[in-house]
Amino acid sequence: MEKIGEIFGSLVFNDDTMRERLSRDVYEALKKTVEDGKELEIDIANSVANAMKMWALEHGCSYYTHWFQPMTGITAEKHESFISPREGGKMLLEFSGKNLIKGESDASSFPSGGLRATFEARGYTAWDPTSYAFIKDDTLCIPTAFCSYSGEALDKKTPLLKSMEAIGTEALKILRLFGRDDVKRVITTVGPEQEYFLIDKKDYVRREDLVFTGRTLIGARSPKGQEMNDHYYGAIRNRVSEFMHDLDKELWKLGVYSKTSHNEAAPSQHELAPVYTITNVAVDHNQITMELMKKLAEKHGFACLLHEKPFAGVNGSGKHNNWSLQTDTGVNLLEPGDNPRDNAQFLLFLVATIKAVDEYQDLLRLSVASASNDQRLGGNEAPPAIVSMFLGDDITEILEALCSNKQAFGKIKQKMQFGGVHVLPEIQKDTTDRNRTSPFAFTGNKFEFRMLGSSFSVADPNIVLNTIVAASLSDFYERLKDEQDMKKAVTELIKDEYLKHKRIVFNGNNYSESWREEAKRRGLLDLKSAPDAYDTFLLDKNVDVFARFGVYSRVEIASRYEVLNDEYSKTIHIEALTLIDMINRKVLPSMEAYTGKIARGLVAKKAISDFPYKSEIRHLEQVSKLTDALYDASAELEEVTENAKEYEGSELAHYSQRCILPAMEKVRKFSDSLELIVAADAWPYPSYAEMLFYL
Repeated sequence: MEKIGEIFGSLVFNDDTMRERLSRDVYEALKKTVEDGKELEIDIANSVANAMKMWALEHGCSYYTHWFQPMTGITAEKHESFISPREGGKMLLEFSGKNLIKGESDASSFPSGGLRATFEARGYTAWDPTSYAFIKDDTLCIPTAFCSYSGEALDKKTPLLKSMEAIGTEALKILRLFGRDDVKRVITTVGPEQEYFLIDKKDYVRREDLVFTGRTLIGARSPKGQEMNDHYYGAIRNRVSEFMHDLDKELWKLGVYSKTSHNEAAPSQHELAPVYTITNVAVDHNQITMELMKKLAEKHGFACLLHEKPFAGVNGSGKHNNWSLQTDTGVNLLEPGDNPRDNAQFLLFLVATIKAVDEYQDLLRLSVASASNDQRLGGNEAPPAIVSMFLGDDITEILEALCSNKQAFGKIKQKMQFGGVHVLPEIQKDTTDRNRTSPFAFTGNKFEFRMLGSSFSVADPNIVLNTIVAASLSDFYERLKDEQDMKKAVTELIKDEYLKHKRIVFNGNNYSESWREEAKRRGLLDLKSAPDAYDTFLLDKNVDVFARFGVYSRVEIASRYEVLNDEYSKTIHIEALTLIDMINRKVLPSMEAYTGKIARGLVAKKAISDFPYKSEIRHLEQVSKLTDALYDASAELEEVTENAKEYEGSELAHYSQRCILPAMEKVRKFSDSLELIVAADAWPYPSYAEMLFYL
């Protein structure tokens, strides 16, 4: 049995490994690069590269790769061997500082939104020393940024690092006003919870929709769903438990803080939650986690589904983004403390976040918008498309009392006893309850952004969060920097900004229809579809906030706008073609064979008996009627899909949402009705019951 302490981080070129393998001068120079943003000299890079190479060779590596995160939302890598030619037909193993710092990749075949033409192929990868190198599949993986030949970011890491720098700088300026001269650095931290489904691989390969799109495009309800709530936190099946333990071990080797695993609400749905860490590392770790989930699932005879809504009628999968701010001295800036009423520093950072979320609701919605997440948002399983914040009664009472110059009496840090059972220990209550319906909930010392989809890169929402909160903090600093009575000025600022932005705070049930009406009355945005959200990207206020901190240029925003619309349209197009193929090539032929068999049986029976056979005739009529309707709906879907050629860009995305998706739903309605009435052996695809309950 491997011990966790021995395997954790064993495949990571982490701080301990660097201390051990680098000279003190080289190690200190590298740390200065990471912590102070100093430029890395080539001599230092050569020393680091040599140590990294020797470490990798000792672990059996023959290759290295610049591991980067293009706008596809997944990772990319080009493998290079350590081999370099020598005279006499021999070779040596070489890896220089130049190889470490810079790589080259084809930039024309990745999404660029027009930044790169097909004939303009050159792109560069650049080492990110703030994220540790690691070994995967006997290959040294070096986390890198990815940019075009002309310098525009073509990835998710570059703007993420810029946004982290922006919020760190602005937070530090605020802390200086509070006299916190001991703090040298402020970072954002994230703990992304990951939900996923596991189904049998043999069922997966029989479903073209799962293989090509990640979700079931047809599929009738099972007699049982999740209504009994017996799967949530239930006993984990042996096969699944073995997978989870295997996954944990492999993640631990790669330094991923995999902490919690359990069954989720839907049958065959599960969750993995890590311990929070610095944001760019958390993003890297989540990408590794998703990749390993899929890889190890196959080893255990499963298929891992990361789509936001693989099965209609049961909960989809999200990825809760637990976000907070922390100083290099170990202080969580969103920790209320024992007496949050008098904790002006906490209240200032809290109100900065409230202001940011209110002013940039559209950007937060945009950061989680996709064709797949549209299938999930708004159901009674996930937050609606309306962005709001949950603060909890105590924190809300403090802010309200402050604004009305009254004393707040909220009971913070209460003790509680389990129903008066004295043998059970007394425990301390958290500052707030949990609101599982809120898109953006304060949960004691962090905010949980719950709108993310399970297949998402965590980078996008954190780029937005970091940037918009940096903007709030910058505005606050400008207002406070010349004040003489800082205590009074901070109190007035907190009151003013909370009153201005309190409409975004809602502590009730976000699933209720009354909230939708209330949100409309408050003037909150209800961006129901991804294309609606994408259109807000180009608003001047949104372009300006990114440009203000150098996170995105106007050109980079325009390119991402094109990429988002293109990805949405292509996703719907692939789904439509897949559904047409499934219906025309399998479902309709199966129904024709099924009705033919019944008809032949009736003819044979009528030849020997005058019995009316009412049930068989009615069944035949019912199946035939639905089959005809399905044929017509499929033909209609083919037509609207063909008509999509007349559109492009944003117009195509809106057309796909407005016309193709409803046509697909119409096909599904007739197909699912057929599945529920025909013989099980006549249906060409595994049913929901087989996939979700028969592991």
